[in-house]
Amino acid sequence: MGCRQRSERSRLLRVVAAGAGTERAAIPDPRRRLPGRGAWLHLDPGCLEVAVRRRAFVRALRERGPLELSAVRTYVEQHAVPPPTVEPEAGQHLMGTR
Repeated sequence: MGCRQRSERSRLLRVVAAGAGTERAAIPDPRRRLPGRGAWLHLDPGCLEVAVRRRAFVRALRERGPLELSAVRTYVEQHAVPPPTVEPEAGQHLMGTR
């Protein structure tokens, strides 16, 4: 969601909105079982920060107002996984490596 990169679901965290009225919060759903619309996020603090800056949670979860994100921040910090690296094929160079 934040970095807009595709990944296998096993590398992503599902996030759902929960709560009532103005007390809505985004919460992690690592077992992928909670009801409701979900948004997918890499377990990378950088990806989370990009999603927050872009207000991606509100749009992806189709919420009207801001969401409390402390539970998602805590989960990502505790379970952070470095983003996958892309290895160039033989004879190819990644940008900025020459």
